[in-house]
Amino acid sequence: MTDPWVALEPGADPAEHVRMLRRAHETFTEVGTVPRPVRPVVADSWRRSARAGVGPDGTADVELMDGDLGSYRAEHPLARVMPLFRELLGTFAADGEHLLAVCDAHGRLLWVEGHPATRARAGRMNFVPGARWAETAVGTNAPGTAVAVDRPVQVFAAEHFIRRVQPWTCAAAPVHDPRSGRVLGAVDITGGDGLAHPHSLGFVQAVARAAESQLALLSPEQPATGAAELTALGRDEARLLSGGHRIRLSRRHSEILVLLARHPEGLTGDELLCALYEDESVTPVTLRAELARLRRVLGPGLLASRPYRLTVPVDSDVAVVERRLESGAVMAAATAYAGPLLPGSQAPSVVRLRRRLADGLRTALIARRDPDLLADWVHTPWGEDDVDVWRALAATRPTATIRARLLALESELAAPLAWSRRPGR
Repeated sequence: MTDPWVALEPGADPAEHVRMLRRAHETFTEVGTVPRPVRPVVADSWRRSARAGVGPDGTADVELMDGDLGSYRAEHPLARVMPLFRELLGTFAADGEHLLAVCDAHGRLLWVEGHPATRARAGRMNFVPGARWAETAVGTNAPGTAVAVDRPVQVFAAEHFIRRVQPWTCAAAPVHDPRSGRVLGAVDITGGDGLAHPHSLGFVQAVARAAESQLALLSPEQPATGAAELTALGRDEARLLSGGHRIRLSRRHSEILVLLARHPEGLTGDELLCALYEDESVTPVTLRAELARLRRVLGPGLLASRPYRLTVPVDSDVAVVERRLESGAVMAAATAYAGPLLPGSQAPSVVRLRRRLADGLRTALIARRDPDLLADWVHTPWGEDDVDVWRALAATRPTATIRARLLALESELAAPLAWSRRPGR
């Protein structure tokens, strides 16, 4: 399997794969061991399902009905992007006799729409609005597992933990709050074996990303009342939004604002001097003059001294990425990362922060093994020569093009070493 998150490779025999999965499922339910051909994501999900006490002959419970369901849906954040889901997936579901489903972060189905006959069949296994399809309730299934592992997932036939769901195939992707990065729920496409294709997984992931972008437009990140917002990723000159005014900062002023935003308690002159200048000959007088100019740029009352500090809370795009990484919302963190922090800055503290943020995101992407996120990284100016990420991408999506690019990068890295070992060097 070239992509561990895709259920069935193009050209594979679905019937034979179903027989193999059924044998593996019986082995697991009888003796508790997972045969090797089962994908790791499915094996892990089967184990979690068993630990949660899910039985292979169980069924989903309907938790929300009638008025309760209607009021809950109306207030749910994903209600705002249901028109987008219908526009992007509705025709695909109807024409292919599939279902479009949306669940909340607890795995409860909020909407199930699509082909009428398919809906009727799905209703017999309680795949209906208001039913709880969390992994802990009904075992392995695309919407429930996507929420559980916080990444797009495809579940084919007997990969489902409950037997009555095994005639179905589904693909789902989580949708995140663009502000906090928390999982709001998942969007899912459910139908027959025809969905067991890499395109269906990529399609539903693209729809989830489009929904997150739409939510960001509908509810852009706003600083707290009286606060300011600093944008410093991917640009040499930061921008400050304060009191309804956008202030473009010089490179040095950008560095100072980034550091003060991270230290709301303030920094002394000596601390700022060490953080900003490699050259120890720079005097405190030079720094005081720079801070005086910054105070005029910001306007009265925003920059205090003794210690130097900002008088209003300042949120930054750096802090947004850090919060999302800390909460495990890797996709949301990657979306918010517009590039290296002040890439032209040589200020020691800014350089350290830039490296720490980039390395943290790179590490999370490599650990996540999401080929789409890895591909997004290596096709940016700052990631195009990142050999570690290229290696991770080649491991999850080993196409000829990706392998060729990785080989070229590794050859470039080896060339200087070979040159230095030549006699006389």
